Amino acid sequence: MIANTQTSGRIARWRQSDLWWSFTRNKAAMFAAGLLALLVISAFTAPLYAPQNPFDPAQLDLLNAEYPPIWIEGGQWPFLLGTDTQGRDILSAILYGSRISILIGIASVLLALLVGIGSGLVAGYFGGLIENLLMRVGDILLSIPTILIAILVSAIVRELLPVSLRDVGAAGVLVLAIVLSGWVQYARTVRAQTAVERGKEYVQAAQLLEVPARRIMFSHILPNTLTPILVAATLNFGMAILTEATLSFLGIGMPASQPSLGTLIRLGNQFLFSGMWWITVFPVLQLCLLVVSVNLLGDWLRDALNPKLR
Repeated sequence: MIANTQTSGRIARWRQSDLWWSFTRNKAAMFAAGLLALLVISAFTAPLYAPQNPFDPAQLDLLNAEYPPIWIEGGQWPFLLGTDTQGRDILSAILYGSRISILIGIASVLLALLVGIGSGLVAGYFGGLIENLLMRVGDILLSIPTILIAILVSAIVRELLPVSLRDVGAAGVLVLAIVLSGWVQYARTVRAQTAVERGKEYVQAAQLLEVPARRIMFSHILPNTLTPILVAATLNFGMAILTEATLSFLGIGMPASQPSLGTLIRLGNQFLFSGMWWITVFPVLQLCLLVVSVNLLGDWLRDALNPKLR
């Protein structure tokens, strides 16, 4: 009873907050949130209604290969968006592939946040040699294009892995590649905010009371740096999905046996000019919808959390 009352109280406070007020009056943000929720839910509930499991070779039949979408002459039920050259249902492949792309995007953003926030807090709070070392490493990484870092890391790690583990560990390699190229932005933002907060009275008072540095950083300073980090993480989620799709399109991402959206686009691109346009076009549309919805939410969140625009 008490837990239900507390939950109801939190929901009521949330609905009375400025953030909720801004969200309900921004049609683009509401549309983006609804679209993103639909894409995510459909991807993770795909096994309940998808015509087939595209990762299971036993469910693929070459007799069902190269069917066009169902509204075009020659289309067959239940392959609404057609099939590819292996008899794989395009709709099922898109749903399962979206799940992989979303999971890689979430994992890479969370790990990049963990590394970036930790590095930024340490650099901003202690300063000196630690700050210079961490920030110079960040400067070096920022001087190299993100996609090039991801390509180099992905290629090196895949070469170090045994051949039998390359396909199994493909998702982990992609996450590592994206994290190594994405943590710097969070670290620089948190370091700058921490350097400002470090000189304020509440931090100095905590230091005089001999509060441990770890507690000061994570309990006192970190909450005051979360606004720009939250916005950056939202926007970088879309960029992580794009980076994964790019690496998979280049052939150093997810394998054909576990296709993400980028892998599906790469496989379909080989048949684009042979008339089987649906193999490429529909995964591209799904990727665009995912990234656009995330970016629209990020743009709204950036404006909603900007005190100058309130």
